[in-house]
Amino acid sequence: MLPSSLQVSIVTFRPDLRVLDRALRKLELSIGAARAAGVLRTVHVALFDNSEDARIGERVQELGHARFEGTGVRVILRQGHSNIGYGAAHNLAMHGTGSDYHLVMNPDVEVATDALVTAVRWLDAHPEVGAVAPAVRGPDGRRHHLCKRYPAVLDLLLRGFAPGFIRSLFRRRLDRYEMRDLVDVKPPRDVLGVPVMSGAFMIVRRDAIDRTGGFDPAYFLYFEDYDWSVRLAEVTTTAYVPSVRIIHYGGDAAGKGWRHIAYFVRSGLRFYRKHGWKWV
Repeated sequence: MLPSSLQVSIVTFRPDLRVLDRALRKLELSIGAARAAGVLRTVHVALFDNSEDARIGERVQELGHARFEGTGVRVILRQGHSNIGYGAAHNLAMHGTGSDYHLVMNPDVEVATDALVTAVRWLDAHPEVGAVAPAVRGPDGRRHHLCKRYPAVLDLLLRGFAPGFIRSLFRRRLDRYEMRDLVDVKPPRDVLGVPVMSGAFMIVRRDAIDRTGGFDPAYFLYFEDYDWSVRLAEVTTTAYVPSVRIIHYGGDAAGKGWRHIAYFVRSGLRFYRKHGWKWV
């Protein structure tokens, strides 16, 4: 099989530059391994900064140039377009390219060196699958469960806002919501038909992007990945592939202040009005 092409998009907003630099370094290593293995030929990395402060955008550009200079990876840098939202910014990079696959990635994600080799080979071998989600751990080594079943309002309230002792009463319910019955198995196995994937790291086939249009720009922040996952599942098969591994430094909306809670609630209302309410 001929090597594939890959477009990567990373959207930043007032990023921790040390975390971003680590993420870019790990991405460079993973791209290099995939090219050396012959599974990738051309790779473009788009770094789009949504920060209002031009100085932050300049630092993001400097990191991108420094990290990929001389590697043969084409780097696309854009800043100064104001904060247009997470999904809308990714769409700027996602549309109009001829790449076989597109990787949506957070600036706080570290990919394993073999992650892209594994993901591209897996997708090449499974043409019926349009999108892949990875196995995720935090920097402390604990497993993060980012694949989900379709969320009930109660699930979101429990995970986002309930104190620990309340969540413990609903542990079995939340475990099912997080698909632990399918993901936490030994030996690990691929899971087809993932209802909701995380926008922290999604590798999507070009045909699936063209058929869905990518992210819905009406979501400024939060639920854009839930929305796209539901629409992807309507036109293709999605999969959790545990041999594709990443580390994620992300946090929850409730811990980021009232503004993020407001974004979360507003986007949640949009999601349920569009795809249907599920209360419990």
